[in-house]
Amino acid sequence: MTSEARLSLTLSRYIAKRYFGGFLLVLASLGGIVFLVEVLELMRKASSRPDVTFQLVMQMAVLKFPHTVQKLIPFAALLGGMFTFWRLSRSSELVVARASGVSVWQFLAPAVVVAVSIGVFFVAAVNPLGSTMLLRFELMAGDYFEGRSSQLAISHSGMWLRQADERTQSVIHAVRMTSEDMTLREVTVYLFDDKNRFSRRLDARDAHLGDGTWELNNVLVTMPGKPSRRQATYSLPTNWTAAKIMNSFSPPETLSFWHLPGFIDLLDKAGFTATRHRVYWYSLLAIPIMLGAMVLIAASFSLRLARRGGVAILIGSGVFFSFFILFLSNVVQALGLADNIPALLAAWTPAAVTLLIGLSILLYIEEG
Repeated sequence: MTSEARLSLTLSRYIAKRYFGGFLLVLASLGGIVFLVEVLELMRKASSRPDVTFQLVMQMAVLKFPHTVQKLIPFAALLGGMFTFWRLSRSSELVVARASGVSVWQFLAPAVVVAVSIGVFFVAAVNPLGSTMLLRFELMAGDYFEGRSSQLAISHSGMWLRQADERTQSVIHAVRMTSEDMTLREVTVYLFDDKNRFSRRLDARDAHLGDGTWELNNVLVTMPGKPSRRQATYSLPTNWTAAKIMNSFSPPETLSFWHLPGFIDLLDKAGFTATRHRVYWYSLLAIPIMLGAMVLIAASFSLRLARRGGVAILIGSGVFFSFFILFLSNVVQALGLADNIPALLAAWTPAAVTLLIGLSILLYIEEG
């Protein structure tokens, strides 16, 4: 191995280590601030709930924290990169590296590799843990703050609904559902009385959600100790609405990166739109690219401004670009959720725009 190769390897390790340290410092700072805000918000909600203790509030805040960290890592990658390159520029280390013939792409490569690796680690390892903890948080928040629990489930066998009133309760199973007109297909209903004793079973070709009722068609009614009989229609009272059904699905954030494709497939087979879950899954795939692009943006801002002493401008530029990316992400995600643009385009546009902007500025700097 030549001395130039050894020097390049040594420099790469040094820059990678400095960037990783800057990333962790910024992430810890942002995470600490957001965690404190989350605790205060949960305490505000718990102020009217005497059964919610401070220990329970802290437990819920900890459960939500990994998901919060996942949302912070693009900004930590940007601000951590700006902090790292500013320090290297202020100490003239990058000036010496450039004078020795190292191009901007060579000293940026280690930081980009570290950022992409962090993105892969978060998506593959932290996201599954965070989604499990967030699901537990959502269940606790529903129980203690909203007084609700999930009554809808999707599985390979179809969709299951549970409903109850003062006199009866019922469990509804359907092989699939047409979400456009809220019609269940191949329906089986199990009815129970107020003492949880089985009273009858209904097998229907389909069931349409009307105004406060399920309208079952071509129904076979089976009751214990009596012969089965067939009815043309059967009205089953319900408190379900179309909006309530659509909002009862597990939020995509509570599903692991590895489990999302299977759940999307289940939704498609059950007849529901999986756009929200599909956009979220594609956005997870884009995280490593986004983090690498944030390093390029950080370098393009800090390499020029830091040499001129523009620390305030440097910080302002980073904050402004962070808000720009957040705004762009929200806009294209809204377009994707409304099916105005493909889910893949909605998820990858922020990362692609960030990458193109960073490359353009660095090409201009390098040519200059």
